[in-house]
Amino acid sequence: MFRVDFGASRGLRLAVLALAAVMLVLAVGTDPADARHRRRHHRIFGGGSYHPAYAAIVVDANSGEVMHAANADSPRHPASITKIMTLYLLFEQIEAGRIKLDTPMQVSEEAASQAPTKLGVRPGQTITVEEAIKGLVTKSANDAAVVIAEALAGDQETFAKAMTRKAHALGMTNTLYRNANGLPDDEQVTTARDQALLGRAIQERFPRFYRYFSTTAFYFRGRPMRNHNHLLGRVQGVDGIKTGYTRASGFNLVTSVRRGNRHIVAVVLGGASAGARDARMRSLIEEYIGDAATQHTATRITERGETAVAVALPPPAAPMSAAASLAPPPQAPATAATARADDMRPVAESAPPAHAASRIAPGSTEPIRAIRVKTLTVRPGALKTAALAPIDPSPQITPQRNAAPIPAPTQGAAPPPVAPPPAQRETMASAEPVAPATAAPATPEMRRSGWIIQIGAFPAEDEAKERLKSARTVAKSLLGRADPFTERVVKGETTLFRARFAGLDEDRAEAACKQLKRNKIACFAVKN
Repeated sequence: MFRVDFGASRGLRLAVLALAAVMLVLAVGTDPADARHRRRHHRIFGGGSYHPAYAAIVVDANSGEVMHAANADSPRHPASITKIMTLYLLFEQIEAGRIKLDTPMQVSEEAASQAPTKLGVRPGQTITVEEAIKGLVTKSANDAAVVIAEALAGDQETFAKAMTRKAHALGMTNTLYRNANGLPDDEQVTTARDQALLGRAIQERFPRFYRYFSTTAFYFRGRPMRNHNHLLGRVQGVDGIKTGYTRASGFNLVTSVRRGNRHIVAVVLGGASAGARDARMRSLIEEYIGDAATQHTATRITERGETAVAVALPPPAAPMSAAASLAPPPQAPATAATARADDMRPVAESAPPAHAASRIAPGSTEPIRAIRVKTLTVRPGALKTAALAPIDPSPQITPQRNAAPIPAPTQGAAPPPVAPPPAQRETMASAEPVAPATAAPATPEMRRSGWIIQIGAFPAEDEAKERLKSARTVAKSLLGRADPFTERVVKGETTLFRARFAGLDEDRAEAACKQLKRNKIACFAVKN
C-alpha cells in the first residue's frame, strides 16, 4: 500500500505557487515600455538604468570643492527643480532688456491645462513676468512655467531645447530637458552634480534676480501662495532655492546656505517623503557648513563658447499681448557680441528702455532704503585709470587697430573711453561698445572732487541706480558718505548709464573696489 505524505504535497504546491509568482514579476518587469526606457537611458548615460533612489551632493560654493557625494552622477528625474533652468533663461531675457518684470504674458489653453500645482489662471488671461517668477519659486506653478516658455519661444518644445542647450553650455552634460515645469517625462533627466552646478551658476550670473528664491509667500489676486521650501526661515542661512516632487523622482531639493563668509550649495534627490528629504538636507548642512571655505577662490562658472549676453530664442508665434509690443527691430550686422547663429534665431526684442518700470525688490518684504542719485549726460573725456582688473568674463570685444589684445570683458564693468598706457591696457574690462562714442547734447559735466569708482554701465538708468544701492549695502563703511550718481553716455545707437560713486580719496576708492570685487561686483577707480 502507498502512504501519501500530505506535508510533502503541500510543500510542492507552495513551491509551484512561489515559482509562478516569480515568473509573473519577471513578466511585469520586462514590459516593452520599461525595456525601451532602460535602452533610452543606456544611450544617454552609457549604461545602467534609472532607479528613483537617493542621490546627494554638497559643494563649497567658495572653493568649488565637492564636500560630499552619493550617487551624484546617477540619472534622476528633476521634477519641479526643472524650473530653476526655466527661470535662468527668463532672467537672461530680462537682463538683456528683451522683456520687463511688468510685461504681461498671455495664458494659452495648453498652459491653463497643466496639472497642479498651479496658479489657476484661465485661457485668455495674462500674468506679468514678475507674477510668473513668484509663482514658480513659491507655488511651483506648472501653468506659469508653460506661460514663460510660450512667451519666450512660442511653444514648450522649442523652449525645452533651449534649456538643454543652456545646460550643456554650463557643463551640465548629463541633463536633458523636455518641458519647462518638470511634469513627468521619461526622457527628462538630470543628476545631483548637474543641479548643484546650476544652483551656483544662477546665483553668480543673476544675483539681483536670485533673491526671488527667498520669497516665503506672495499674494496672487487675493490668494496667498506659500513657498514649498520649508527650510526657508527655519534653518539658519538658507536663502533658497527649489523643491520638486513626482512619483518617479521622489522628493527633491536644491538648497543654498550662507553663514558668515561660508557658502554651500547642496542637493538631495529621491527622498522618501518631504520630511525625510528636509531632515537629510538639515543633516548635510550642519555636517559640512562649518568646514566650508571663508574666502572665494573658485573659478566663475561660465558657459562653453559663451559669446552673447543671453541664449537667443525663436520668436513666439503671436505677441504676448497687445501691451507687450515686442516686435523685432531691423537686425544689426553681426558682431562678436551677438548670439551664435548656427542653431538659434534672435528673440523678438525691442531696444532696452532708458527707464525700466518701477518694481518691488525681489524676495524682500521690506523696501530698500532709497539713495538720492543724480543723473548727468556727459561727453566722455580722458580719465586717468587706476586699479583696473578683469572681474567676470563676458562677450569679447574687437580690439582697436594696433592695440594690445584685450581679454574677455566682465559683465557690467566699463572703462574710460581713452586707451590706457600699454602696461594697463591688458587688464581693462568693459561692457560698453568699442565703437567711437558720440555723446548726446548734454549739460556741462558737474565738477566732482576726489576719486571716482565705477561699478558698471547698464542699458537702463533704474538698473544703474539699483546697482548703486546694492554696492553701498555691501561696502557701507567705505561708501556711506560717497556721492552716488549716474552718467548717461551715447555711443552710436547705444545708450548706457554708468553707475558711479564720487568724493573718495585714493585709498578709500581702492579699498572699496577690493571689497566690491570680493562680493562679485565689478569695480574700477579713476582719478577725477
